[in-house]
Amino acid sequence: MRTIKITRSLLLVFVLFCFPARGEVRLPRLIGDGMVLQRNADVRIWGWANPGEKITLEFRNVNYQANASAKGEWEIHMKDLPAGGPFDMVIRAANTITLHDIRVGDVWVCSGQSNRVLPMARGRLLYGNVIATSENPDIRLFTVPEGYNFNKEMPDMPYGAWKEANPQNIMNFSAVSYFFARELYATYHVPIGLINASLGGSPAEAWISEEALKKFPGYYQELQKFKDTALIRQIEYSDRQKSKDWYTALGKHDEGYHNPLGPWYKPGIPITGWQTMKVPGYWGDTPLGPVNGVVWFRRTFDVPAEMAGKRVELLMGRIVDADSVFVNGMFVGTTSYQYPPRRYEIPEGVLRKGENTIVVRVISNAGRGGFIPDKPYEIVSGDKIIDLKGDWYFKLGAKMEPAPGQTFIRWKPGGLYNAMIHPLMNYTIRGVIWYQGESNAERAKEYHELFATLITDWRANWHEGNFPFLYVQLPNYMEAKNVPTESDWALLREAQLQTLSVPNTAMAVAIDLGEWNDIHPLRKKEVGQRLALAAMKVAYGDKKVVYSGPIYHSMKINHLRAILSFTHTGSGLVAKGGNTLNRFQLAGEDRHFVWAEAKIEGNKVVVWSDQVKKPVAVRYAWADNPEGANLYNKEGLPASPFRTDNW
Repeated sequence: MRTIKITRSLLLVFVLFCFPARGEVRLPRLIGDGMVLQRNADVRIWGWANPGEKITLEFRNVNYQANASAKGEWEIHMKDLPAGGPFDMVIRAANTITLHDIRVGDVWVCSGQSNRVLPMARGRLLYGNVIATSENPDIRLFTVPEGYNFNKEMPDMPYGAWKEANPQNIMNFSAVSYFFARELYATYHVPIGLINASLGGSPAEAWISEEALKKFPGYYQELQKFKDTALIRQIEYSDRQKSKDWYTALGKHDEGYHNPLGPWYKPGIPITGWQTMKVPGYWGDTPLGPVNGVVWFRRTFDVPAEMAGKRVELLMGRIVDADSVFVNGMFVGTTSYQYPPRRYEIPEGVLRKGENTIVVRVISNAGRGGFIPDKPYEIVSGDKIIDLKGDWYFKLGAKMEPAPGQTFIRWKPGGLYNAMIHPLMNYTIRGVIWYQGESNAERAKEYHELFATLITDWRANWHEGNFPFLYVQLPNYMEAKNVPTESDWALLREAQLQTLSVPNTAMAVAIDLGEWNDIHPLRKKEVGQRLALAAMKVAYGDKKVVYSGPIYHSMKINHLRAILSFTHTGSGLVAKGGNTLNRFQLAGEDRHFVWAEAKIEGNKVVVWSDQVKKPVAVRYAWADNPEGANLYNKEGLPASPFRTDNW
């Protein structure tokens, strides 16, 4: 047996190899290869090293120096960098770090909830050509890892890297952010850096600092509560256990898996006792009623010879809540919650000429289970389509009580600010684009103050003054109502409209870009373009650009008519799609709103109704989904929904 003698010298080499020298300079995740630095500004490069250590930085043939503080923190400022790239940056201390492929241009933080997150991959059917032609090394994205922390403001992120736009990377780009960047690049021809710090379902209070949350005692106290990590572990364990128990019981009682003749997804299983239902639709509208648990769906379909054996795409719309899909007994895909579109691949060799069978096992956790209407339910191969809508057989597999709710700890106040926003605040930016509000709609009356606080909070902590803050007003969503009614979403849009009172802000109206049956509408190109118009005005100072649709300004009552004035009329008001304005409501002193007639006279709108003899208040597009609202300016930008009352 060979013996190795370890000398002091060898041990020292081993230690130095395994453990980097304490003096080595370190950089935050944002400072890395491929980054975009802000042009014409005070750019900060920062990091960590030994206390007092001298740091030198070389960029574009200019040398900069700094010394690390007693805490080992250092910061270097580079001022008024002109746009361009690619460049290298060399940072020297006890070690040397060389960063490559750096651009200088405009940097935008992109934040909010799921409609901000929604990636280009989700819109690949709509934007296939855009994706295929997306190669542009001057558009870069840094995606901030999702996370929360209630106890401290994090100095850095656990991981992350800058990615350039190309057909591979673009699939993970936020669609709104990409179209925003593409529009700005086409106009100004400077690199655009996007920092995407977003989380689906997140409310505004999760993105506000602890200090700023003191204005909202309820949220502030909730933040203090969740500083207890033992409490978080207890809640998470309890939630997991309840969910596990529910799904265990579901599987145990699901007749579809325990059928003596074989599971119900197998071809040839008898359908004696199965009912029929139109798909899309909800089984709560059938004699089965609004039960929760598992319901199995089954139908046959014919495949022509030219599709037999081929790999094809299966589109199953959207399903509430979760589904597993089988074709000819083969499992082809599953989705665990209701919001994503169902797009599955049927592999080669599965389809056969003539009769085939598709089976969908649907889990309803709570509420109405079924298939969302006005979505595609079809098999697609090139230009060949097999329509799957129509009569399906269905049968209850297991009836359950509604599943226990989950505690979304990551959405609690302050946590996302600490983990996902604070680590960015040394990075010099041009501004922020924001798309959020859905999760605050049930508390819309507080949203204006909450949102204005968020903007002020970020600006104060970024130390860059009142940088541009551009945001999206909520789009139309849910079923249209045929009578005037109250609406949380209308109130939330009003709160967003009121936030224009905060300096250096602008709002992209999206009231015509939603989908009644999908909280995640796919038309993100227009959203990005409208945000870009707002940026051209607020951030780039273009005095000629029309960046907003009409905004209500004032009302006068003239006998039986209400006469409305607007700002941002552009080159004139229009009724899109015809001469008749839609979705105006009028009320008298009784506060009872009725649908009203409305017409454009010059740059004003005149509103009246034979049912209202003494007009007092007007509302426009005041609904969850004001389908048909059509007041625009001639530049094609829609008017913001509004009301003249405060009832």
